[in-house]
Amino acid sequence: MAEYLVYDVFTDTPFGGNQLAIFPDATALPEDKLQTITREFNFSEVTFVYPPENAAHTAKVRIFTPSMEVPFAGHPTIGTAVALADMGHGPEMILELGIGPIACHATSQSARFTTEAPLETLAHPDPEIVARALGCTRDAILSERHAPVMASLGLAFTITELDCRDTLAALQPDAAGFREGNAAYPSGLDFAQFAYVREGDVIHARMFAPLDNIPEDPATGSACATLGAMLAEIEGRDLTLRIHQGDDMGRPSVIGVTTLGRSVTISGGACKVMQGRLIL
Repeated sequence: MAEYLVYDVFTDTPFGGNQLAIFPDATALPEDKLQTITREFNFSEVTFVYPPENAAHTAKVRIFTPSMEVPFAGHPTIGTAVALADMGHGPEMILELGIGPIACHATSQSARFTTEAPLETLAHPDPEIVARALGCTRDAILSERHAPVMASLGLAFTITELDCRDTLAALQPDAAGFREGNAAYPSGLDFAQFAYVREGDVIHARMFAPLDNIPEDPATGSACATLGAMLAEIEGRDLTLRIHQGDDMGRPSVIGVTTLGRSVTISGGACKVMQGRLIL
């Protein structure tokens, strides 16, 4: 048996935000069962916590989506840090992730982490394909600030700015468009789409990755970090953004993004909603 916890992340209210299952001691779990266990929860991610490889660090954290292990993701990092704070660690901690050590500050209510991973631009997907995947018209995609761009701080997303909040709310993702995009622009995630509308320092966003068994994600910290880094680079200045995600699927989330030079800090709340035992 193995103990697990479930936290709602990027919210301070139970049953909002993005669900995360955490195994705070995964040392006894069989390696060949980690992916199967993740699929059983049917959340966008599950984390498995191990003793750190460097004794000066807090823990090693492995992150799985329903289809693969990923090196980095935002809401699993925030949620796991809060869970570790609940267990008596912190408030300062260093988590060993697939992209390297990440410094976190966490309490039992919220956490923040900073990444200095370099921003990578992987591709500039055809806006027509992006429009078909998102289920919107080509005219709804803006290009004044940037055209659709596949970018990454450790996990790749195609980032697209849309013309208005109504367009964002009305998106109807089409699996055929995602398959077309994935064939043309392969990456770690299968043509995952992060669409947003900007109103000054407030952003409304949605993320879809149906080919990875994530029809829609309520809060995607890694995509928000990539967006923040990209906009700061485009505008040539540091930014503080408040990103609202999950509203259109009934799980409101709020993600804080602050840039400082090459670093990006992600912040948000988390609350424990369940705990139990996995029986193998």
